Amino acid sequence: MPAPIRLRELIRTIRTARTQAEEREMIQKECAAIRSSFREEDNTYRCRNVAKLLYMHMLGYPAHFGQLECLKLIASQKFTDKRIGYLGAMLLLDERQDVHLLMTNCIKNDLNHSTQYVQGLALCTLGCMGSSEMCRDLAGEVEKLLKTSNSYLRKKAALCAVHVIRKVPELMEMFLPATKNLLSEKNHGVLHTSVVLLTEMCERSPDMLAHFRKLVPQLVRILKNLIMSGYSPEHDVSGISDPFLQVRILRLLRILGKSDDDSSEAMNDILAQVATNTETSKNVGNAILYETVLTIMDIKSESGLRVLAINILGRFLLNNDKNIRYVALTSLLKTVQTDHNAVQRHRSTIVDCLKDLDVSIKRRAMELSFALVNGNNIRGMMKELLYFLDSCDPEFKADCASGVFLAAEKYAPSKRWHIDTIMRVLTTAGSYVRDDSVPNLIQLITNSVEMHAYTVQRLYKALLDDISQQPLVQVASWCIGEYGDLLVSGQCEEEEPIQVTEDEVLDVLEGLLVSNLSTPVTRGYALTAIMKLSTRFSSVNRIKKVVSIYGSSIDVELQQRAVEYNALFKKYDHMRPALLERMPIMEKTATNGPTEIVQTNGETEPSVVESKHPPPVTQPTNQVTLISQSFNYLLLLTLCLGIPPMTAYNKNGLKIDFTFERANPNPNIAVITIHASNSTEADMTDFVFQAAVPKTFQLQLLSPSSNVVPALNQGTVTQVIRVLNPQKQQLRMRIKLTYTLKGSAVQDLAEVNNFPPQSWQ
Repeated sequence: MPAPIRLRELIRTIRTARTQAEEREMIQKECAAIRSSFREEDNTYRCRNVAKLLYMHMLGYPAHFGQLECLKLIASQKFTDKRIGYLGAMLLLDERQDVHLLMTNCIKNDLNHSTQYVQGLALCTLGCMGSSEMCRDLAGEVEKLLKTSNSYLRKKAALCAVHVIRKVPELMEMFLPATKNLLSEKNHGVLHTSVVLLTEMCERSPDMLAHFRKLVPQLVRILKNLIMSGYSPEHDVSGISDPFLQVRILRLLRILGKSDDDSSEAMNDILAQVATNTETSKNVGNAILYETVLTIMDIKSESGLRVLAINILGRFLLNNDKNIRYVALTSLLKTVQTDHNAVQRHRSTIVDCLKDLDVSIKRRAMELSFALVNGNNIRGMMKELLYFLDSCDPEFKADCASGVFLAAEKYAPSKRWHIDTIMRVLTTAGSYVRDDSVPNLIQLITNSVEMHAYTVQRLYKALLDDISQQPLVQVASWCIGEYGDLLVSGQCEEEEPIQVTEDEVLDVLEGLLVSNLSTPVTRGYALTAIMKLSTRFSSVNRIKKVVSIYGSSIDVELQQRAVEYNALFKKYDHMRPALLERMPIMEKTATNGPTEIVQTNGETEPSVVESKHPPPVTQPTNQVTLISQSFNYLLLLTLCLGIPPMTAYNKNGLKIDFTFERANPNPNIAVITIHASNSTEADMTDFVFQAAVPKTFQLQLLSPSSNVVPALNQGTVTQVIRVLNPQKQQLRMRIKLTYTLKGSAVQDLAEVNNFPPQSWQ
């Protein structure tokens, strides 16, 4: 059989291929020749064939059929064969394949070989792909080589020991005696790998960390020698002495000094020297300074040293290299909570980074800018961030708007400023704001009683300018519905009032109903606003016409609202002023269920018929007040459908009322909402309501609004029950009540058989 071509010739031939198909053909032809040679057990050219196979593997072609040939080469006595064999093992084998276990004995023999280079090959291979089983079997040989006087073997043994510790952490103590004199080694390679080994041991074991803390003075001396006199000129990079070793030592010092006062004190001076003496004109120096900053921030360093570290990061922000600027912003973001004042000094530089062309830098600068906002700089920072919001890419607008909302809520100097800021965000980035921004702004406006006239006037002007920003339009519609009388009367004291007639206001709201820009949610807001104006404006007949028109709308939600409002005009006109009265001040949290916000397709609106927790029904007079307080139209729908509420239980101060609703679109499902109230002087805690129905029914019990029923009827607990009644049988229910009153557990059973016919027919 002719001699196979050499590796160099194969490379030259493959490079002449003009197409991918031509290259594949060459590779397949050569692979076939290599397989034939392997089958014939050709020992002469095995090394050459495996070398070619490794090259093909590097090009991405399959070479797994050469794994056993690598083992044969490793078992050879020739160094050239072993070198290719071990290289092939590192590339073609890993611990997922059982074949690698066949190498264990060969590696063990080579670790005890008389030639250091063969020992080095075995150490490299074990440190690269040794499995946990191999590491357990060969750890003893590695530990012996770590104690040898041969520096070539010691540095390779140290790196191999790192791999052994990662695979089998419990073998760590085996290497502890060998680490005693490693740091006193003069050889650069041994010293470098020793620091890597010590770092690995400290990261994986708290006991090792405590043991090696005594080495801090020695590490400090090594680092000082590197800075002052230079360790070995051949390892200098750009005039900086051995930067790789400096970085490794700094990382080890960071681990040793974390949460330890004595170790941190011992390294404060050397860290200051590194921070002040390192050249910053080259990236090598910047890398060392960055590691120094991380070390200073992680240990218990002095306040002056931390300020120095933050100033270094501030200088990084002025660097032309984008990577350095990004690293600086990320590091400042991590330290801003602990060293807020020091980072504040670089506020102007950080804000300038908002104008950077790089999107990653821009995002980090935005996050850091929001972290720097406080009560003293809120006006200036918001001005910059709002300018950024105007000009930034769409991908930033949502996060920026959320950040502005949170900062304004936390640090707003006045309610007018707060309202103006949020309105500015809604005007410029309304389509990108969070779902809860509309109800949050509504709540803010409601609670700012003295700003009602100013706010409704500003929002009305905003509607005249632009109706494309749906959240802004929704808030404006809501405010006009609530405070339209203030808008028309011109009572604004904050700025010059505008002259607006009732017809002009209604024209704007009717325009929203027919606009193609309005979403269904926005139209719901507009129709509700028009309805509320029926108690504030004199144009009641016009409002009736608008409402009646939408009673036949193709939008089911809008149609349902219009039908309910028409019923309110016709059947319950005497209740209309009370039902549509102005909203009271809202609370963010409440024990008896807050005003619920329903989210629909990413938009939000005050709940209409979707609400699961309508207010309790007790007496007709109180009923009207509660409806107007929660702005909940579900009870209005209940009135229109004519299903009267009922009292299911009234005993020992605990009263359970039921209100009813037909599930849409399935009329066989009755939705019952329980309202538990407590007339005693103490809260009823651990309240649990359970219910059971006959087998012909199906019952689903949803989660309650709370497990505490407040005393003296100061609130209620609501819970929704869904009952499927396909056979339209009379509804019967057994209920079980459990609660704790004044430290005593109370449990009671009751049957409810007097359900109104409308609830089950």
